[in-house]
Amino acid sequence: MSKVAVLIPCYNEAKTIAKVVRDYKEALPEADIYVYDNNSSDGTDEIARQAGAIVRYEYKQGKGNVIRSMFRQINADCYLMIDGDDTYPAENARAMVDMVLNQHVDMVIGDRLSSTYFTENKRPFHNVGNVTVRKLVNLIFSGDITDIMTGYRAFSFQFVKSFPVVSSGFEIETEMSIHALDKKLLLKAVPVDYRDRPVGSESKLNTISDGMKVIKTIFMLCKNYKPMLFFGVIAAALTLLSLLFLVPVFVEYFATGLVPRFPSLIVGCFMVLTAIQCVMNGMALENECKKARQNFEVQSNMIALMKEMLDRKASE
Repeated sequence: MSKVAVLIPCYNEAKTIAKVVRDYKEALPEADIYVYDNNSSDGTDEIARQAGAIVRYEYKQGKGNVIRSMFRQINADCYLMIDGDDTYPAENARAMVDMVLNQHVDMVIGDRLSSTYFTENKRPFHNVGNVTVRKLVNLIFSGDITDIMTGYRAFSFQFVKSFPVVSSGFEIETEMSIHALDKKLLLKAVPVDYRDRPVGSESKLNTISDGMKVIKTIFMLCKNYKPMLFFGVIAAALTLLSLLFLVPVFVEYFATGLVPRFPSLIVGCFMVLTAIQCVMNGMALENECKKARQNFEVQSNMIALMKEMLDRKASE
């Protein structure tokens, strides 16, 4: 089992991939550099191979699909994930890897937003989107992550083999961050310089459509990881809305003894019943989440034993 694996998901990065591979081979000479080509049509795979990378392929389109294959197929003590667009400097690679290997950090985040991101990135909507997602995730999941959507991360073996990849696209970074917060894994951030893409290199991220997917992912993961909060908010909204229908009915009833607004009474009562049902669903799913966290701890112990066996086999 290799000690360090550098993972580079790629889709049409012919202009930059050779430089990225060379930079990280120089920064981490002991590492295996893996480039996973995701149906590129510009010869990215051949350029990466000539630069010295181990090239593999993922034919299901989407960054999440690529990362799923990477995590399944590669065994290492530490994984460093970067993008192939030459926006992340290799100077931080050693520090991030050392934090995983020596300090037993589960995920190290290359924090762009505390450094040069807002001055280098020429896409203002991306800037707004990054800040919005960061605030939303930290609010819902009680976190303090400084950069939710960065593609520059280092992982432990434990994180990689226990992380359930669900997203297929660019939502994957948000999913990683929320998983780490929910499972109380050890996270640390390293401020990294960010440089905008070189001329001729185009971003694959669509600000509107991919941004909406990220927001949708946050709320879906909120439902999955914090169901009591999710359904509690819905129940509170329904209860408040029901008051708009029920208060006039009860005011009139206590004043006259009559209930002339039966439709309002019926609608309001159904809203209250639905709110109660939401609370009950939230409570039941919260218990399931607790069991899932307990199972995760057991699974983590099994993964630790598996790593020990792999290390022992590698040393024989």
